[in-house]
Amino acid sequence: MSQQSQPTLAELSRRELLAGGVGLMASIALPGAAMAATAAASAVASPKATLQGNHPMSFITTKDGTQIFYKDWGPKNAQPIVFSHGWPLSADDWDGQMLFFLQHGYRVVAHDRRGHGRSSQGATGHDMDHYADDLAAVTEHLDLKNAIHVGHSTGGGEVAHYIARHGSKRVSKAVLVSAVPPIMVKTAANPGGLPMDVFDGIRAGVANNRPQFYKDLTIPFYGFNRPGAKISEGIREHWWLQGMMGSVQAHYEGVKAFSETDFTEDLKKIDVPTLVMHGDDDQIVPIADSALLSAKLIKGAQLKVYAGYPHGMAATNPDVINADLLAFFKA
Repeated sequence: MSQQSQPTLAELSRRELLAGGVGLMASIALPGAAMAATAAASAVASPKATLQGNHPMSFITTKDGTQIFYKDWGPKNAQPIVFSHGWPLSADDWDGQMLFFLQHGYRVVAHDRRGHGRSSQGATGHDMDHYADDLAAVTEHLDLKNAIHVGHSTGGGEVAHYIARHGSKRVSKAVLVSAVPPIMVKTAANPGGLPMDVFDGIRAGVANNRPQFYKDLTIPFYGFNRPGAKISEGIREHWWLQGMMGSVQAHYEGVKAFSETDFTEDLKKIDVPTLVMHGDDDQIVPIADSALLSAKLIKGAQLKVYAGYPHGMAATNPDVINADLLAFFKA
């Protein structure tokens, strides 16, 4: 396929919006919605294990009945690293980091966000308050202390909101990778954000033909539309398989959570050493309105910019990203 002909996120989303019509957009209000009053009640955790083949699968059940799948590998007395994935993926998106840090002696933990991956596909709670409370439920169930929290994209917002909402008593450091904060959508207070029609187009793509939209989205996600890019069909298929495991409703409603949640005050509350990592060719979460602003809002944050790297740089350039993460963890 011609790399020059591959669409960007904005082009993809506008195309889907036109295909889907305008009426669809008014139907559902996404992440960041007003479930805050009940979100705190969905915190914590009775464990459950089921079997996938001969391998046990671990879950907790939150107070609102949502089953959250998690992985927990490595020595229980080792320092834990907790990974929060991006939209619309699962804990599996962290394969390249989970194995690397396990082999470096860490305890590694990752969960599937509600409605994503192997977690249950409930009808409610697809907002940032519930995402943060579910993360808190996992950390409390596993009694994780001195944990390093790493969040990619939407997961970066989840990490920021978790620390702001639940405090840093269990947290030693934080890392935001290609993350969505402070806020993605264009507003009067955020004139550099992406226009709402970009996110309406994403919703249209999810609703009208999710399988094809997800296949197309992998191209700008990993920068495979750039001249000279080496396209990995394996990476694309891995992304697509993760996305298709999740609930179409959770993914549709999740667009509001990652695009409209304003994390400005959350970032100001982060009181642990924080690394902000972002590629300057991120076509999904443009760096100028994300990392460059977040690094100024988080007290003492370190900013590391990667020339030419895409949104999914942890998958396309794991050798560089993992080495930089390890150096920050050991500092």
